[in-house]
Amino acid sequence: MSPHEHITAFGTINGELSVGGMPLSRLAARVGSTPFFAYDRGLLDARIALLRSLLPSRIELSYAMKANPMPAVVQHLAPLVDRIDVASAGEMQHALDTVIRPDRVSFAGPGKTPAEIRQAVAAGIIVEVESTTELRRVIAAGDELGLAPHVAVRVNPDFAVKGSGMRMGGGPQQFGIDAEQVPAVLAEFARDIDVLGFHVFAGSQNLNADIIAEAQTRTVDLVSDLADHLPSPLRYLNLGGGFGIPYTDRDRPLDLAPVAENLGRLVDGPIAERFPEASPVIELGRFIVAECGVYVTRVVDRKVSRGRTFVVVDGGMHHQLAASGNFGQAIRRNYPLAVGTRATDAGDEEMSVVGCLCTPLDLLGDGVSLPVDAGIDDLIVIFQQGAYGLTASPTAFLGHPAPAEVLV
Repeated sequence: MSPHEHITAFGTINGELSVGGMPLSRLAARVGSTPFFAYDRGLLDARIALLRSLLPSRIELSYAMKANPMPAVVQHLAPLVDRIDVASAGEMQHALDTVIRPDRVSFAGPGKTPAEIRQAVAAGIIVEVESTTELRRVIAAGDELGLAPHVAVRVNPDFAVKGSGMRMGGGPQQFGIDAEQVPAVLAEFARDIDVLGFHVFAGSQNLNADIIAEAQTRTVDLVSDLADHLPSPLRYLNLGGGFGIPYTDRDRPLDLAPVAENLGRLVDGPIAERFPEASPVIELGRFIVAECGVYVTRVVDRKVSRGRTFVVVDGGMHHQLAASGNFGQAIRRNYPLAVGTRATDAGDEEMSVVGCLCTPLDLLGDGVSLPVDAGIDDLIVIFQQGAYGLTASPTAFLGHPAPAEVLV
């Protein structure tokens, strides 16, 4: 998607990008300093409404807080979703501060400590165990507290999902218990703990509807086999998510309709027939929040070096690691970027937007088209920044102040 398409999605007021119905320069004045992240609550509402309009009504929507754990964002989304998924004790506390019931919060991720597991069991949260060690820790916590833990088994499937930005299932993985080991694990621990069901998450950031649908179908087939080894009916079925969003102009948005249609067939067919007591869950983070946020940084210098124009901003890769190319370890492509204070002006000069860090890797836009007179005090906006921005970046690098976050 092009910067123009993103500008259209947010809207403009008097030629400026609008976030939450507020012109960018006014928003920057309200925040008081740059850089900052801004999240548009109207776009968040619209994204949830889109999912509700297409997904089967029986599907429960879980927000994966790791995508954006800002408390205001989590509080805003909590009444709009059915569940929240967390990946740490800190995220767990944020979830418990919302209107979501504890038994509708799930705790996933490898390396859960005994203390974290004890907290989750005490709160009544679903612990999605990733190993037999975690199972033993859950049982021990339940015995110590005199409580019956809520447990699901995260399964490392025996298939991989092609086209995912990050593969999290298939082959050797730190995530989940290998599918072929699950029957023996259930047989060993079934007398000690009540397993509610399964979580299968094979990959993230996928833009291919057919591949996502195939993964969901294979997941239901896999769980149908594994459920035979449960001592009680399956009540919890987390099908994962993996819905991707377009980060560059070469990416095409995910066509959600065929994914939803396939889910409808699964919910009304094998899931309803085999698991009438189960709550089928789709867990989404990036797809909900990423396109609803922007990163705003101010130009502090403009220079020409041997024929190449650079605009230097007060932000950089310490806030925006992904947009800079992840420390040079990945093939870098420009994220959509614009001069937000003149969003409707034509881009007629090629420039490079660089950050304030002492490394040539601090590159936010390489050879991007900006208005010819773009320069000092202009506000540069990077789109698709609602997910895995601030908390996924090396904020302490070189000791610059942390950016603000606002929900508008």
